[in-house]
Amino acid sequence: MSTLFGKTSQEFDQVIVDIVDYVENYQVESYVALETAWYCLLDTIGCGLEALEYEACTKLLGPLVPGTVVENGARVPGTNFELDPVQAAFNIGTIIRWLDFNDTWLAAEWGHPSDNLGAILAVADWISRKNRHAGLPPLSVRDILIAMVKAHEIQGCIALENSFNKVGLDHVVLVKVASTAVVANMLGLTREQSLNAVSLAWVDGQSLRTYRHFPNAGSRKSWAAGDATSRAVRLALIASTGEMGYPSALTAKTWGFYDVSFKGESFKFQRPYGSYVMENILFKISFPAEFHAQTAAEAAMTIFARMEKVGKSATDIESVSIRTHEACVRIIDKKGPLNNPADRDHCIQYMVAVPLLFGRLTARDYEDEIASNPEIDLLREKINCFEDPSLTADYHDPTKRSIANGLTVRFSDGTAFDEVLVEFPIGHARRREEGMPLLVEKFKTNLNRVFDKEQRERILGLSLNREQLEVTAVDAFMDLLRVTR
Repeated sequence: MSTLFGKTSQEFDQVIVDIVDYVENYQVESYVALETAWYCLLDTIGCGLEALEYEACTKLLGPLVPGTVVENGARVPGTNFELDPVQAAFNIGTIIRWLDFNDTWLAAEWGHPSDNLGAILAVADWISRKNRHAGLPPLSVRDILIAMVKAHEIQGCIALENSFNKVGLDHVVLVKVASTAVVANMLGLTREQSLNAVSLAWVDGQSLRTYRHFPNAGSRKSWAAGDATSRAVRLALIASTGEMGYPSALTAKTWGFYDVSFKGESFKFQRPYGSYVMENILFKISFPAEFHAQTAAEAAMTIFARMEKVGKSATDIESVSIRTHEACVRIIDKKGPLNNPADRDHCIQYMVAVPLLFGRLTARDYEDEIASNPEIDLLREKINCFEDPSLTADYHDPTKRSIANGLTVRFSDGTAFDEVLVEFPIGHARRREEGMPLLVEKFKTNLNRVFDKEQRERILGLSLNREQLEVTAVDAFMDLLRVTR
């Protein structure tokens, strides 16, 4: 068939129009948003570096055809790969999400907006190298920060009032949509091409949450975001050729996203797009754990220290009661066998038992070597959750956005500790002053995993100087994060 499809006279769905107009026209001026994006960039890269210690992750990395090197290709931090932007987005998106340690957004839908950095970094680096080769200026790291703010905002604002998990869809649909929109803009697509690209993202078949839940919880949840970001880059590149879009991708009767995948409901919006999401993003600083359990793990660490002071241990525990919010119960309240690390880091009982037993919760604690300790399963069976509607209300309250968990421990001798309630994890916006120095230390620790002292010092010297970093060319920054071995 040789006919070329031309422009359509059909109007695009307003949701698609609003996304594209926001990306093209909104000026990010919020100091808090850009500062937070800077911290987010460092933290997300660091999460990716830590993931490189796990063979289950690294076996998925590299070019699709082994040995392929792409001229002016995008780099993958902590490796020597030079890849096309689609495969680079998969690689970067996979490493930053692998350990469930990057940022989080909680609302009617939850997710990890820094997942979008897989597409943003790959495309920004590729564009910069192409531009430099053609004698044009490269993009700057500030361009990355602005794209991050916008991708966070698209994903987070849609998530505020619209639950994809309740219809069985995985939240990475929002990563794909947000990444497609910002990448289309970075690539210089026209407004019509960008509208086409975003419509293509909604028309795509969307990932089921099968791999996040019993009895199928598995490692795809760790590369699902990489898959989504790479698909976003692919769709934007397809649209850049002039390929047609589908204006009523959401609203078309019978065949649109709303009727097929959202039970006939249309999206609801709490607020217009701005910079709210980045300003209020949640960082995982202390624990590589599903975010609804962050405050529970923090409370468990407090209780562990208290037990040490009074000469008690986890073997003295008769029961643990967790007062929590509805989302926690629905997602991570699990009993019975846990088959792999992906299963364990989505079980609140496991994420409380480990710190009560050992006074820590690290990524290694989800591996089989630690999980085989019978004391963990014995204690898990003594831990029970119940929803407190007031905590659920605070979870959804836009003025609070708490993620509260209260732990009450009772001992076999009849004594008990008073409840330890933690409403806001250390990565919450309300605890920025306390949390950001620890986030920087987390970044330093992750640099130590990959780079020698000389390279670490060069990376830190640039990364911790925000003004200098923002004007640095993206390809120069990515070269600094490369290893040659």
